[in-house]
Amino acid sequence: MTTHDDFLTPEAVMQALESRLGRVHARQRLGIERDHEAQAFGQGLNFFHIENMPWSNAIIESVLRATGFYWPGRANAVKVELRTNEVRSPRLPAAFDGFSILHLSDLHTDLSQRAMRRTAEIAQQARYDLCVMTGDFRALTFGPYQPCLRELRRLREALRGDVYAVLGNHDTILMAPDLERMGVKLLLNETAEIARGPERFFLAGVDDAHFYRVDNIEKAAHDIPHEAFSILLSHTPEIYRQAAHAGFDLMLSGHTHGGQICLPGGVPVTLDANLPRRMARGAWRHGDMAGYTSAGAGSCIVPVRFNCPPEVTLHVLRRAE
Repeated sequence: MTTHDDFLTPEAVMQALESRLGRVHARQRLGIERDHEAQAFGQGLNFFHIENMPWSNAIIESVLRATGFYWPGRANAVKVELRTNEVRSPRLPAAFDGFSILHLSDLHTDLSQRAMRRTAEIAQQARYDLCVMTGDFRALTFGPYQPCLRELRRLREALRGDVYAVLGNHDTILMAPDLERMGVKLLLNETAEIARGPERFFLAGVDDAHFYRVDNIEKAAHDIPHEAFSILLSHTPEIYRQAAHAGFDLMLSGHTHGGQICLPGGVPVTLDANLPRRMARGAWRHGDMAGYTSAGAGSCIVPVRFNCPPEVTLHVLRRAE
């Protein structure tokens, strides 16, 4: 049964979740979410979460309007850029040399409609083999999620081929059945095998590690052969140490927005993440693992950006001899 928007009813969502995850896991996951929804202090990897403060957007917007920065910031938030990141690895199977992955993150679709139109244009023009999304589809961390899904469905129509995704700290597990109905394959501490002829690599994804702490790298990596090239999708890059020690070759993340509001030179004013600032945006390495943190295509709290353009990223895999 569906709603007038062709989204599942609450009853159908619970049935689908229990079928997808199992009754105990589904109810446990939703219970954790409800216990901590919109909590501003004391939960997750950070003690303080400004995005969960109901008045934070009003204060920030008022200050920006009073100083004359609001409308320039709004204009900046629409200028989504396509960035290219080359990843070289001797472990990459030869059949995947040149394989490209379109990476979308932190869409916050219901707050960033104009940016989503630009993101759709980029996706339609880009050439890629696979698309991945690293979470935060919704603007708020609580409340109705259908407005987000409406915008995301429009964007999904612009994407080609397989799309894999993980959930972020703004997303509810209740979105999962409708996301998968529109052709977004969620990886909830799970792994998918990507094949070209006889060769393959593994794409794993973990559930939100930043706020709800429901990630399980061990479970996600369980079926990955030790010698195989593997990529981890995580909404937040904050679990980079665990990912590197688990043997992943590449980790793709978002969450930070690159700071979103930055000083000249791209220096973040604040950074809602517990990690070195060199990992807050763009390419980085930790041990043998390459990583990339997307600045995101959408905006959080207030739809403005300064010295930190929104982005869609094209990762090109290269075999290093």
